[in-house]
Amino acid sequence: MEGFFVLNSARTMLAVYKRKTIELSELEIMLPRMSYEQFAQTVLSLEEEGVIEMMKSKGRNTRNPSLAYVYRIHTTPLKQAHHADLLKHRILLHPSIQLDSYFSEEPSLWNHDSPYILKISSYIEEKGFPAYEVPAPERSVELIGDEKWITEKRGEELLKRIGLLAPMKIIPVADPLMFSLNPSAINRNKHLHLIVENKTTFQALEDALPKTVFTTLIYGCGNKIIKSIEQFDRQLPLSNKNHEFYYFGDIDRSGIFIWHKLNQKVPAKLYLPFYQACLSKDTLAGKTNQRYDQEAILEFLTYFSKGENLQLLTMLENGQYLPQEVLKTKELQEIWRQSHGIE
Repeated sequence: MEGFFVLNSARTMLAVYKRKTIELSELEIMLPRMSYEQFAQTVLSLEEEGVIEMMKSKGRNTRNPSLAYVYRIHTTPLKQAHHADLLKHRILLHPSIQLDSYFSEEPSLWNHDSPYILKISSYIEEKGFPAYEVPAPERSVELIGDEKWITEKRGEELLKRIGLLAPMKIIPVADPLMFSLNPSAINRNKHLHLIVENKTTFQALEDALPKTVFTTLIYGCGNKIIKSIEQFDRQLPLSNKNHEFYYFGDIDRSGIFIWHKLNQKVPAKLYLPFYQACLSKDTLAGKTNQRYDQEAILEFLTYFSKGENLQLLTMLENGQYLPQEVLKTKELQEIWRQSHGIE
């Protein structure tokens, strides 16, 4: 197995080597420290694959086995060897593991991922697929022996790439979804949920929640909502899953971007009564360094009239903004109650 990894490492480094020829001494430095016999076997294997070819004018050394002093590198066999290696592993690995994406990627990705994939395959062969969900660090230890592999070392990407993220039953590591519940709305046929970006707005609206038709008021906590919303069904397992989400955030480039990313995960309509009330207030200055995401802003503008669009674009391009806090507590509560009625 060790020889397999060394050979794969050699192929990867040769694939990105800048020159067309390489000296034997450079190859020796490039590869992990090993005995001459092991080193020679690796080099001779590369010769047999056609990855490297002896430059006859430079000759070979007198050691046993004998190696050339200088080799010419051929990249085409590297790709052929890569594809052959993938085809071989399709047979060796558990049939649930999908390798299709690696055929179009650089060999270096496969060489990086393959040790982990072999461990995952062994896990499935020995234990089968998990029967219940566990947190990502726990599953990470089971699969790889490293609790940070899934969350911090791109293990989640690898599992997606080979089609095993869902079958591995992993509970995402994210901050809990923070929300207040309206008990009287639990048995409704349709559940409305209002997500607000900032804590001040959440606290201002919390007392008004029972007097609305909304089931929950959710604290987005800035961009944390993009991840924490994944916990929604787990934390609020309602039998009726007819949900409709609304969002209210700061009217600035960052607030719009947060909504846009959230909307890609869970459809979330802008809660227009609050946004339109904000537009009647005086803007503040000082948000010139935020990222201007054109796609997010254009989608945001589709909710507003032409006149409002002009006002919003002028404000955003000039680095001005309207935080949620321009609406005071009583004003927020009154708008919310009037917009959706009192129960």
